[in-house]
Amino acid sequence: MDADLLTYSLNFVTGQGGAYSTEKIIALKTSFEILKQKYKFQRVLLWGKIMAMKNIYYIAQGRGQDELADRKYLYSFDCMNWFLLPSITDSMIQQVAANARGPFRGEPSFVYPARTRHGDEDKGAGLVATEEMRLAVTVKQIDEEVSVVPRGAFIKTGDLVQLNRSFGGLSKAEGKSLDNYMHFREPKSIKKEGVQKRGDWCPSFDFLDVLSDDVPKGSWSLQWESDDKVYILSSLLWLGLAFYHVPTTPHHGYIYFGDGQKNVHLAHMI
Repeated sequence: MDADLLTYSLNFVTGQGGAYSTEKIIALKTSFEILKQKYKFQRVLLWGKIMAMKNIYYIAQGRGQDELADRKYLYSFDCMNWFLLPSITDSMIQQVAANARGPFRGEPSFVYPARTRHGDEDKGAGLVATEEMRLAVTVKQIDEEVSVVPRGAFIKTGDLVQLNRSFGGLSKAEGKSLDNYMHFREPKSIKKEGVQKRGDWCPSFDFLDVLSDDVPKGSWSLQWESDDKVYILSSLLWLGLAFYHVPTTPHHGYIYFGDGQKNVHLAHMI
């Protein structure tokens, strides 16, 4: 969620766990301006928070000129002092997958003990995973799997993805279809360039995967208030991910409030 519209945006997801005190919002806005200058970000967004046993990890996302490719993540315990999360590597993902289990503790330097499996090769042997590494992998995984934007909110020119300044929002009819919401990540299942998936297909807008193609089906809950004032998408895969869009306006955003645990039983629930 954009720092400039925090108070406005958070009102739409308060019921999803998005309540922030006035003091926290002031601290976020102040510190985000500092982060923007320090790291030369074009924008700084509130990504959300991950609940741990001893603390709350507040997460911010900084974006560069390319909104899709140039993203960095930071965490804080007080919304004022921020620490850059490490860049993800294949070995880091392997370390976390092999050893990190259970609730987050709230201690970035905590080292998860290596796990062993009797009677099988121990793929985690010798690998060390810290909670900071796990936090980085989890935040990135959530963004990869359930970050959302409305169709047309971003435009691709050449290889550059930027905000579409002329985006006026989805219509009320469009807002009720998952076909008009997209994953904000590098596309994985999009059709080859030039193949139309829809009658109004446009290469500048339709360069992302649509939520309606997600497997398993039923992994999203789409709701709207009376008079269709706002649309709320909630992920059933990562419980706590909420997205809002006010139709016929450019206002939209997503935020995560949860324990950082994936709902691995989803396929058996729907």
